[in-house]
Amino acid sequence: MNAAPAATRGTTPPPVRATAPARTAPRPSLLGLDPATVATARALAARAAQPVIDLATAHTTVSVERATLRLAGLTGADTTHRAGDVPWVNRVVDTVAEHCGLQHGVSLPVFHALREHDLATLTDLAEATAAGQIRYTLPTGAARRRAERAARTAVARGIRTIDRNRAQRDRLVARLGDPPQRPWIYLIVATGDIDEDVVQAQNAARAGADVIAVIRSTGQSLLDYVPEGATHHGFAGTYATQENFRIMRAALDEVSREVGRYVRLTNYASGLCMPEIAVLAGLQRLDMMLNDSMYGILFRDINPVRTFVDQRFSRQVHARAGIIINTGEDNYLTTDDAVSAAHTVTVSQLLNECFAHEAGLADWQLGLGHAFEINPDLPDSFRLELAHALLARELFPHAPLKWMPPTKHMTGDVFRGYLLNGFFNLAGALTGQGILLVGMMTEAVVTPFLSDRDLALANVRYVLGAAGNLAEDFRPAPDGFIATRARHVLDQAVRLLERIVDDGLLTAIATGTFGLMKRPPDGGKGADGVIAKAEDYLNPAASLLEEHAAREEPRP
Repeated sequence: MNAAPAATRGTTPPPVRATAPARTAPRPSLLGLDPATVATARALAARAAQPVIDLATAHTTVSVERATLRLAGLTGADTTHRAGDVPWVNRVVDTVAEHCGLQHGVSLPVFHALREHDLATLTDLAEATAAGQIRYTLPTGAARRRAERAARTAVARGIRTIDRNRAQRDRLVARLGDPPQRPWIYLIVATGDIDEDVVQAQNAARAGADVIAVIRSTGQSLLDYVPEGATHHGFAGTYATQENFRIMRAALDEVSREVGRYVRLTNYASGLCMPEIAVLAGLQRLDMMLNDSMYGILFRDINPVRTFVDQRFSRQVHARAGIIINTGEDNYLTTDDAVSAAHTVTVSQLLNECFAHEAGLADWQLGLGHAFEINPDLPDSFRLELAHALLARELFPHAPLKWMPPTKHMTGDVFRGYLLNGFFNLAGALTGQGILLVGMMTEAVVTPFLSDRDLALANVRYVLGAAGNLAEDFRPAPDGFIATRARHVLDQAVRLLERIVDDGLLTAIATGTFGLMKRPPDGGKGADGVIAKAEDYLNPAASLLEEHAAREEPRP
């Protein structure tokens, strides 16, 4: 991507040197993993990822360009449109695409038009655009340099807001404190009404939840725009909007002061608007975001190239904002067998790590996903779960792994479900997981009641209170069932990575390697929103984020 001219680099906000969570010393290996095999797996993952990284850096998307305008300060929507409200960023980007294309980026035509028409704000420009008063063109010469400087200055202001929010989070954590132990207890609220979500979230924090995740309304990932304002009508979730983010963050700050620990907020940077939602999360001080490199491709049928371009930009934003990402490998085990496909989870974790590092994320920001989804009727199912969880823990010793509860084999028998969740919580304690999603005994059967959440939190509190430090005493036999199984899964992962290196990751996705979902590289939703970059493509947001990543302390 194009770097900014030296004359404009004074507008770059300094990178934040916020304090990351303290690293714990790596635990001694309990599985006897061969260091050479681990190194080979990482090297193969890097080789498999590189062609996709090259593809991502050679393209932009309509959502990346809209996210850039959001960083530059463009908010709000055209409320006069006959088909409903249209966000101003959509109106402007679509018009630029129509007039002169997006291969050069949206910034140059927009900031050139702002000066040419002597308009004070981007909102003024958007309103004039909707009225048909603007004809966008690509500036050249001195006009291009002026537009570039103006764009960089405006985007830098947005990034400084993200920097201030990251520093504010650190101050609050220092003053209020973190939860007293790991794993962090992660609980979902999802009423559809942001005001009701606030009530549930605050009560959950009082009952012991450390992380509140607000589930998005069904289908929002397939909307190619971000709704505006507070919402009260979601379906099986609440719409992710900037105002909803602000409301929930304020509510959790309030209850954080009450309970004496910083309560973190999670939402979803995925779908067709992944980059925009990442920006909004940074602007409103969210702490975690679900952000997987392949989930949208596999489970929402979003175009693969669109997804890889968008996830790279969104992760650059998360890196700058100090946000922890949660990846979605757990989903593979709901559509494929959790035993025979265990190695695909490991491969995806290694790929997610590689993509995340390339985008500037540090190990402490990698909430890599895995799940407790083996059929409980299978002999030795719990031992298999321990093997897979320990393998993830040892492969990624500094990552706050996100451990997902049973869903696939929940039957509606609430007593059996409560027991399964107890086993899940015990596995999390035994294997040193970082983020433990609270399992409900009614999970995947009906929408849990508040009472279900309260009982689920009681289950977690009991297990962690009684066995939270049991990992200190847990030592599987060096050549026993658990260690042997873990080494076998790693060997399978290496063999699969070798095939992916030979065939290509896009081919692997197209042939159903992950979660049995087959997604061709030229198919899926949003393909028409992918644009190959011209040689003189300019995106000041990408340039500033990459400069920041280059200045960050080197990863251990």
